[in-house]
Amino acid sequence: MTIDIRQASHPEAVRHFTTAELRRHFLVERLFAPGEVNLTYSHIERFVIGGAVPTGSPLSLPAPKPLGTNSFLARRELGIFNIGGPGLVRVGEKAFELAHRDALYAGMGAGEVSFESADMREPARFYLLSTPAHAAYDTVQVRLAEAKSMTLGDQATANRRTIFQMLHPDVCRTCQLVMGMTKLDEGSIWNTMPAHVHDRRSEVYLYFDLKDDARVFHMMGEPEETRHLVVADGQAIISPNWSIHSGVGTRAYTFIWGMGGDNIDYTDMDPVTMDMLR
Repeated sequence: MTIDIRQASHPEAVRHFTTAELRRHFLVERLFAPGEVNLTYSHIERFVIGGAVPTGSPLSLPAPKPLGTNSFLARRELGIFNIGGPGLVRVGEKAFELAHRDALYAGMGAGEVSFESADMREPARFYLLSTPAHAAYDTVQVRLAEAKSMTLGDQATANRRTIFQMLHPDVCRTCQLVMGMTKLDEGSIWNTMPAHVHDRRSEVYLYFDLKDDARVFHMMGEPEETRHLVVADGQAIISPNWSIHSGVGTRAYTFIWGMGGDNIDYTDMDPVTMDMLR
């Protein structure tokens, strides 16, 4: 297991970051490595962002030192999405089979967590996002077909997409963690434009379904001081509360969004009109 620590950054400082500094603070480049659990601990909302790729023996989710607890779920909740081959997640005494794009919510105090792949030739790739929790809720599996879905956008503006709300108040109960998946139609490349911010919550984006030579240009920064990061398949962006979070790809892609903060209201956002962007 490896863990990387990220500090929070003031927006006035970020205005002066170089490309390398932006990437070091906000881009999580190495999430998925065969036979490893890789974690990033961010002081933004105290997110833990991770990836687990079991290729042999089961992989256990440890409690790294920054958590200050004896087990990972002692004071946390956890969202798990499988973006690889079929796999198995054990939470306490229970086992859950996760197919491609299935999700699992594990509540505070649910027990130890471990990961397995059903077929070593096509290993599971488990994406992990965790926030602190204040109450213990049931561990719940959410299949893609069980998500609350809606289609937005238009082909004329290259942003027709389907949003799947999975760890969401209308689907399962959580403390502060809200997660889902957005899939762009073939030929669409824009997401979340016009942009918005939500001062009461921060967000993490995981981009996937990108070919080796494809990239997403993730837009971030204050509306009047925008920046961008070039993102490859299986990489994540930490998006603080003061930043827009939008993106445009060289082709269609899928991303998993996850939020933590003061509320679980998916619609709580402050719109940014096009004339505000710089």
